Formats: sequence, structure tokens, C-alpha cells
Amino acid sequence: MKNDKKTIKYLYLKNMLTKNLNAFSKPVVMSPLKSIVFILLSFASLKGFSQYTDVINSNRPGASRSAFSVGKNVAQFEVGPYIVKEERTPIPTYEVSGFGIDFAARYGLFFEELELNIEGTYQNDTKSFTSNLNAEQDRANFKFASIGAKYLIYDPYKNAEEDKPNLYSWKANRQFKWKSLIPAVSIYAGANYDSKNNPYTAAGIEGFSPKVMIATQNNFSGGWVFIMNFIKDRIGTDQSDFQYILTLTHSFSPKWVLFGETQGIKSDFYADNLFRFGGAYLVGDDFQLDTALTFNTKDTPSVLSVNLGASYRLDFHKDKEIDNGTSAKDERQRRTNRKGKRVRNKDKDSAEPINRRKKDDIDFD
Repeated sequence: MKNDKKTIKYLYLKNMLTKNLNAFSKPVVMSPLKSIVFILLSFASLKGFSQYTDVINSNRPGASRSAFSVGKNVAQFEVGPYIVKEERTPIPTYEVSGFGIDFAARYGLFFEELELNIEGTYQNDTKSFTSNLNAEQDRANFKFASIGAKYLIYDPYKNAEEDKPNLYSWKANRQFKWKSLIPAVSIYAGANYDSKNNPYTAAGIEGFSPKVMIATQNNFSGGWVFIMNFIKDRIGTDQSDFQYILTLTHSFSPKWVLFGETQGIKSDFYADNLFRFGGAYLVGDDFQLDTALTFNTKDTPSVLSVNLGASYRLDFHKDKEIDNGTSAKDERQRRTNRKGKRVRNKDKDSAEPINRRKKDDIDFD
């Protein structure tokens, strides 16, 4: 009878296990409404991480703007004092010597793709006419000051599961991917403000004027990033200029980045082709230092500028995958602490059998 009970129990457990396995093997069928909700939630979660990065995402040290925003609830400040030297040799000849500061304040609002920003350049210099040693003009004003919003309209990387790093192949992470030729694209709309009698603008330019921009960004393997900006500024004024900026950056390590850039400016008031080279150093996740050299190849006038800058962000970003409402930075710290706790517990667990054996030996004696 004892053996019969064991047999019955064995057959019952086998039958239950078979049913469970069959249940797992069957495809999960959802109603159309549930399927749509599931797809939308999945898309929203992927879309939410298309902007924010663990480390600061600065537009410096170049003049171009990234296609990506700083991330929702992130406030970022970018400043860069510089010294400038200009010299015009054809008549009328003059020299300009002075200093200035580039500045920008950026904030991610409502969506991961949306960024509000205020940016500009303030310069203070002395313009000396070399044909007349007694003629000097002290100038101080904003070369430009604008406010606007940038929105990412296309992100080719948000659903790119296959673009995750290959932990087993260095070569696979470095090889060229044709998909990387498709850029992320954002649009910018804002307004530029010029004060009355501004020495850096054409005569009669005053008040607000529209400004629009298209920004693209390609992230290539090996730490290469290519950015293009196409800008139409002061629309509808006598100084309605068109600008293009092409920037190529390369990260040699998680801390160091070098870049090269060309900027073209064309208007009836001023036209130029500027070149920039420099680099940036990541001090911490939220702090970056940078430097750049700017020059051109013409003499109407020649331009030479040296820039030093810094970028800092206040990170209030909330990770959507975390239900407890903690920030991404707090979550990283929590995971680090949890990892350390697991290591300590592992060491403790490995020591317990030895202590237990020692105790058993003592009790046995």
C-alpha cells in the first residue's frame, strides 16, 4: 500500500508539471485593445530615454547645437570667456582688440525631446583705425542674444536594440554601421533681440526678429559624432543672414574629447568662414571644462580668438522605469550601494559555514 501511495503521488505531480509546461509553451493572446496599450507603453518607455544621458551633454566647446536636448527636468548652464583679435589690412584698415563671453541656459521641459534655451554672446572691445591713430571706438554690446525652443522630431537610435554594445567583441563595436548614416533631426524656432544702435549689427536693426534652425546629428561607432546646423537668423531685416556649422568630435576616452568645426556666415552686412579646433575634459558627470581656438583665412578682417569654457548641469531628471520617483543619479547610487551590500553578504555567507563547523566541533566535543 505504501508503494501505491508513492505511485499515485508521482503521477499527480507529473500531471501537474506537464500542465504548467504546456501553459508556458502556449502563445499569450491579448485582445486588440490590450495589444495597442502594450505597444504604446513600450514606445513611450523607449522614447523617454532618447534624450537624457548619465553624463552632461554640452554644446560646448563648438558653436553648433546638438540635435538632442538636455533631458526633462535638467537645467544646464554653459559659459565661455574669450579674447579676440581682429585686423583688417585693405582700406579701411582697422584693428579690434577685446574680450567677451558666450553663454547659454538650457532646460528640458514637459518632454524628453523638448528644450527651452537662452543664449548669446556679449563682447567688449576697442576698434582702432590704423589710418588715423587718433580714431578709436570703444564698443560693448551683445553680438547676439536669442531665446527659443528646440524639439527632436526624429531619433533613429530610440528603438535600436541591435546597437547595444557587444560585450564579447571589440571589433563588432568598432565596425561601421550603415544605419549610422541616418541622423537624428531636430528643429529650432526662436527670436533674436538687438538693441538700438548696436555696433555689431547693421544700421536700423532693432528689436526682435525670427530665428529658425535645423540640427542633425550622427553618432558613429568608435566615439565619432558629426553635427550639422543650418540657421536662418534675423529674418525679415537688413541683416538676414544664413549660417551653416559642421562639427566633428571624437572621444578618445570617457573623459577626453577633441573636435574640429567650420562655420560659414553669409549676409549683406557680414560674411565669413570660421574654423575652430579644441577639446573638452569631463570633470564629473555634471561638470565639463573646454577650450577652443577660432580663426579664419581672410583679411577683411582676419579673426583670432581663444576661448575657455565650462558647462554645469542641475540634474533633476526622473527615471521613468523607477516607480519610487527617485532621480537617475540617486538610482545609480542605490544600485552601487546594493552591489556593495551583495558583496558584503557574500563574504558573510562564505564565512558562516566555517563558523558553523567550528561551533559544531565544539558542541560535538
